[in-house]
Amino acid sequence: MARKKSANYLDFVPRINPNNTWSEENGIVTVHMVHRGFWAAIAQKVFHRPRVSHIKLDEYGSFVWKNIDGVRTVGQLAQAMKERFGEKAEPLYDRLVHYMRILYNNQFILYGRQEKKRG
Repeated sequence: MARKKSANYLDFVPRINPNNTWSEENGIVTVHMVHRGFWAAIAQKVFHRPRVSHIKLDEYGSFVWKNIDGVRTVGQLAQAMKERFGEKAEPLYDRLVHYMRILYNNQFILYGRQEKKRG
């Protein structure tokens, strides 16, 4: 019986979800998330919820966000963070993977996989 090979999270290639817009002010990124769908419409009418939420990222999150280009892997983003922030970013991989999962679960980013080069 063949075992399924588990994916290495550091090989994933994140890209920003085109359904959300973002802006930058003083190096800090704000993601503008539009609430769509039936339940969102009801919450907006009944509970007076806003149509757009503005989520401000911190210094680390803004750095990662601005470096997500659909080409770099999570591992390459980790290396860029290490170069930029040094020891302040530690525990780097645990923190970055947790952050990327939050972005993915909230549909701020989408994933692709980096193709392995055959040679």
